Amino acid sequence: MTKLAAAAFALLAASAPAMAQTTSLPTDPAADWSVATSEHRVAVEGGKVWARVNGTIGEGATPVIIIHGGPGGTHVNFGGLLSLADQRPVILYDQLDSGMSDRPENPANWRPERFVAELEAIRKELGIERWHVIGHSWGSALALEYAAAYPENTASAVLSGTFLSTSHWITGTNLLIRDLPDDVAAAIRACQGPTPPAAEVCEPATAAFYAAYNGRADRPAPSPEALAYRARYGGKGFNATVYNAMWGPTEFRASGSLASYDASGLLHRVDGKRILFVVGQYDEARIDTVQDFLALTPGAELAVVPGGSHAFISERPEVSEAIYRDWMARIDQRIDAQESAE
Repeated sequence: MTKLAAAAFALLAASAPAMAQTTSLPTDPAADWSVATSEHRVAVEGGKVWARVNGTIGEGATPVIIIHGGPGGTHVNFGGLLSLADQRPVILYDQLDSGMSDRPENPANWRPERFVAELEAIRKELGIERWHVIGHSWGSALALEYAAAYPENTASAVLSGTFLSTSHWITGTNLLIRDLPDDVAAAIRACQGPTPPAAEVCEPATAAFYAAYNGRADRPAPSPEALAYRARYGGKGFNATVYNAMWGPTEFRASGSLASYDASGLLHRVDGKRILFVVGQYDEARIDTVQDFLALTPGAELAVVPGGSHAFISERPEVSEAIYRDWMARIDQRIDAQESAE
């Protein structure tokens, strides 16, 4: 989950049967990588969500959708992955109540099953038979739930910056806090207590946690293209109301509706050979925690991004892209071989 960097945990949705609005746009990636082939407003339960496509559905390799997190985050941190569109259509979207999508801010919409159906509504509207789902942080829980609910529509699921269980996550962040300098760790613990100290104590301590595990100091500065993209496609941005209601005040304190969330029981329901876990070397999603999930998913693979934190996609973009690109190409080849043999 990422409050400071527009986070990455996403849920799953139920859609309303209504017509989506579609806008076709010119595409010139060489001039502006933020230009989409098409933009769409897709009707779902509670409103309409915004989605964009780079590439042409039905051409190239199996499409991929990138699932942001939060809850309440946006797609903007994943614009760099549009480079994958040289091989396959790439879909980015904002979940209801964030970014470019409608903001009804109705807590009745903040349910995992609604977010799952939100994804399925996008797939149907775009006319995609089967796609890869790449989820990051809370988005990885969304990707797993979608793969379990719609296996016939899922070529593979990538669970990156992996969040599947709140209890596992909080155990992991407590261990990470322990590894911080003693004064910082003590301040964070005090700030989570019944009588927390003043903001001038808590805010720097919380920032130190994020700097270690979610946006490291050596990350590259945003490119001019990325800054232009944010200005053009940021919409209303990150929704702190949703984040606080569903998760809580910080990455290491869960007090919202997800406090007892656990999707790890779904791992036995999916085809492990089509599951990839990806984490950063210094990720909030600790490698040993993800290895526990890996053990529950026979045939699954794990990739670790050297030098990356929870924000490894923007910190180590070339490595991250290479991991996703190689994984999807291998899965596509395997599926093609299986279908040819049938």
